[in-house]
Amino acid sequence: MKSRFHHVALIGKYNASVAGAQAGSSRAALEEIAHFLHDEGCDVSFERDTAQGAGITGYSTLDVPGIGAQCDLVVVVGGDGTMLGMGRQLASFGVPLVGINQGRLGFITDIPLDEYHATLSPMLRGDYEEDHRSLMHASVMRDGRCVFDALAMNDVVVNRGATAGMVELRVEVDGHFVANQRADGLIVATPTGSTAYALSAGGPLLHPSVPGWVLVPIAPHTLSNRPIVLPDASEIAIELVSGRDASANFDMQSLASLLKGDRIMVKRSQHRVRFLHPRGWSYFDTLRKKMHWNEGV
Repeated sequence: MKSRFHHVALIGKYNASVAGAQAGSSRAALEEIAHFLHDEGCDVSFERDTAQGAGITGYSTLDVPGIGAQCDLVVVVGGDGTMLGMGRQLASFGVPLVGINQGRLGFITDIPLDEYHATLSPMLRGDYEEDHRSLMHASVMRDGRCVFDALAMNDVVVNRGATAGMVELRVEVDGHFVANQRADGLIVATPTGSTAYALSAGGPLLHPSVPGWVLVPIAPHTLSNRPIVLPDASEIAIELVSGRDASANFDMQSLASLLKGDRIMVKRSQHRVRFLHPRGWSYFDTLRKKMHWNEGV
């Protein structure tokens, strides 16, 4: 039975500062997966920076927009950070992503590297589960102008400066005043991001199918200031009332420095990320494994 996917893009995390055996191992893994995909009947292209960084030749290369326009499947080899970056960039194209975990946690890159052969074969023939994840569209408004704009798949985080005290933030939801909060910062997380920074700050876990955001204060001055779950149709506004050297982070991969009076506007993106998982995949299996539940039972 032929592959359902005709043109597959291969994207890997390649750190140019890593040399020797580790770099060679990453390159070997990417080349091995490329050979496997070719043997399965797929045309294979490498993402341009991946091929250049890993020193891989003999395959066509595409930039990210080219992948979105020409490929019908993307295989990401790396950790969750690599998948987050690719998910944001490819969401508007609607191309599905499969994650092979070469990192540590692997909440969204859920196929172990040493099991990819047996796992990917049936998936390429259409035997998979499809999982759609929401994105946030965030912007920083200053004096009525947008000075920064980004998508986030995990979270938008407003942080105090490294050497400064607390920040004071005015929070509004759909134009309604919620509270002025004094804290080290504030996290707006998607269900995908609920297992990331929001969890470490005391936020709840949200199932990926829940159409909501979670608003989580970081070390709040008032202990009754607790996490709250909001519908993802809401627009959240966070205004910096006071605090020096504050910043807004988007998936911890892009950053905007904030001035007093800046407003961070967060709303649901019109795009969603498509993930493919092996047949029988369960979010609860992932939580149990990654959170080490039931150990010692």
